[in-house]
Amino acid sequence: MIDRYTLPEMGALWSEETKFQKWLDVEIAVCEVHAEMGTIPREALKQIKSRAKFSVTRINEIEKTTDHDVIAFTTNLAESIGDAARYVHYGLTSSDVVDTANALLLREACDLLLKKVDAFIEVLKRRAFEFKDTPQVGRTHGIHAEPTSFGLTFALWYDEMRRSRERLSKARAAVAVGKISGAVGAFALLDPQVEEKVCARLGLKPAPDSTQIVQRDSYAEYLCTLAVVASSLEKFALQVRHWQRTEVREAQESWRTLPSGTNATSRIRPPNALCCPTRASPQITCSTRWRPSSMVSWFIPIACWRI
Repeated sequence: MIDRYTLPEMGALWSEETKFQKWLDVEIAVCEVHAEMGTIPREALKQIKSRAKFSVTRINEIEKTTDHDVIAFTTNLAESIGDAARYVHYGLTSSDVVDTANALLLREACDLLLKKVDAFIEVLKRRAFEFKDTPQVGRTHGIHAEPTSFGLTFALWYDEMRRSRERLSKARAAVAVGKISGAVGAFALLDPQVEEKVCARLGLKPAPDSTQIVQRDSYAEYLCTLAVVASSLEKFALQVRHWQRTEVREAQESWRTLPSGTNATSRIRPPNALCCPTRASPQITCSTRWRPSSMVSWFIPIACWRI
């Protein structure tokens, strides 16, 4: 992630520290269910929960030897847990941990986005009513047409973001799926009840069926939904940037700080939050345009060799 374009809370969520913490959450949940079902000793569970810790630096160091991130992770856990580490990862394959943890991360990321979308929807609704009687030039193909209302534009955007919120909610549900079924999804070393109980503990749905991995069509659906949202945001930003053009000047942003223009022309006043990557909200245009263009790559993992 590029720090300039990243929400602090989103950056923290997709950090290495949080990723490994989610892996640990899954491993602990599996151990709890194993202990509950009598598969592993309860004393071992106590030792695992009280001693389990990891170091990102140490995991990366171990991975240089193992060439396997999950083995590096469990090796690091074993260094802190001791003898009871033999029960960690019992019956699992790597994707059980990684894919189930990914579901937790994607769900939390969607929750952050939904909060932002909800706040944005409220702003659009307020502005729609505020400017409902403000006349504005209507345009078709960029050419003046019939007069319209400035508030009507915000009402249109409100309705579009309401639809996007519905899409995000559906995508959130689609990716909130866990897999605790072992190698190739065959439950060879696990009772199917383990998957059901672990997923229930984590607030996920168990995958109706899985192979070595959770199937990637849900990821593609999630990412395509983000692309639709990003395209809408770019559309809104482009329109507002047009309103602020010198020869149009139908709207103008307020400045949070003294205007600095550009390096070459300090006298000008460019749209602050919408276009300049050093200003307040560069996410709008600087980090939305690439998402739709990368959609094709998100379909490729659906047809993978782990079938």
